[in-house]
Amino acid sequence: QVQLVESGGGLVQTGGSLTLSCAASGSISRIIAMGWYRQAPGKRRELVASLDARDGRQFADSVKGRFSISGDLAKGTVYLQMNALKPEDTAVYTCAADSPASPEGYWGQGTQVTVSS
Repeated sequence: QVQLVESGGGLVQTGGSLTLSCAASGSISRIIAMGWYRQAPGKRRELVASLDARDGRQFADSVKGRFSISGDLAKGTVYLQMNALKPEDTAVYTCAADSPASPEGYWGQGTQVTVSS
C-alpha cells in the first residue's frame, strides 16, 4: 500500500503562483510514476502533469509553459510548480501514483486551488 499526502493548495490571484507538494509513504519502492490530476466543478478529471520513470515529464496542453513538475520517484515525492495562474485553473488537485502492485493506482485526498479574477 501507498499513502499520498498533498499540501500547498490555497487561494491566489490571477497571475500568481503556487507550489503543490505530494509525499508518498508505504511501499514506495515500486512507484513508477507520479502526477497531478485536477477536477473543476461540473468537469471531468484531467491529468495536469506527470513524472514517469519511462516517459519523463508530460503536461496537459492547457498548462504547458506555465506549470512544471519535479520530484524523486525513488523517494516518493512530486511537486507541481504553477505559475501565471488563471481562474480556469481553479480545481481540486489530486496527487496520484502508479505502481505494478495496484492497477487502479494510488490517490491522495486532494487539495483545493482557487484562482481569483
